[in-house]
Amino acid sequence: MFRPRARRVVPPAVLALLLATAAFAQFGRGPFHEYPSIPYDDRFTFVRVKYTTAPGGYWYGGWPAWGHGYPLSEQNLMRIMNEISFLNPHIDEINALTFDDPRLAHYPIAYVIEVDWWAMSDAEAAGLREYLEKGGFLIVDDFKPRRFSRSASGDYGTGWDVFEAAMKRAMPEGHFVDLQPSHPIFHSFFEINDFDIIPQAYIAGRPVFKGLFEQNDPSRRLQVFVNYNTDVSQFWEWSGTGLRPIDETNEAYKLGVNYLVYGLTH
Repeated sequence: MFRPRARRVVPPAVLALLLATAAFAQFGRGPFHEYPSIPYDDRFTFVRVKYTTAPGGYWYGGWPAWGHGYPLSEQNLMRIMNEISFLNPHIDEINALTFDDPRLAHYPIAYVIEVDWWAMSDAEAAGLREYLEKGGFLIVDDFKPRRFSRSASGDYGTGWDVFEAAMKRAMPEGHFVDLQPSHPIFHSFFEINDFDIIPQAYIAGRPVFKGLFEQNDPSRRLQVFVNYNTDVSQFWEWSGTGLRPIDETNEAYKLGVNYLVYGLTH
């Protein structure tokens, strides 16, 4: 069971000190390397979803879109969780699983990134639906409005429309709604009352937070939480570099902690 050490009362100055201990980001990294997944052992393990990546969704050193920030972003977030709670998560061991992998059923929370490059297969669609219906909680991060023309990359890399069309294959009856600061996820550990404080790594405009609920009923469990037009995890990845202000990085970590606490308690 999740237990916080100091619910809602960790001061920003303390969080900033914790961030200073995070590992330095690996700029100039070489070719993409996927680390072996560890067996389930009843300890919390951060799970990043790997998916069928569309043509054009590979960058520096052949890194697939799903792997941006892997595994440093989640390792740094796990260091924070280890300091402020009794969760006792795995820190360095980060699993990367597909939605059609039966092992995913062991893990209550999954994280996926750059979903406008996700060429969802039928098996992935079926696995995602099964995961959500069995009680899984999905965090979606780092994608933005259209950056490329359709002639350059087809339909992929074009923002919300690609993700929404994919989700309709998995959850045809599902409907995403905009979330407000009053939703419990923004108060599950840290108090986040204003979206204006949410940092932007390199994207213009305000972040948008959307959710998909059980039976499309906002009074029921939130199944999918979406960070749109923002990249929260990039602050986790960069937190040891000094490239971003500590106060902005703090806010990104607060969001990450809240996501996990909500997912573990709902």
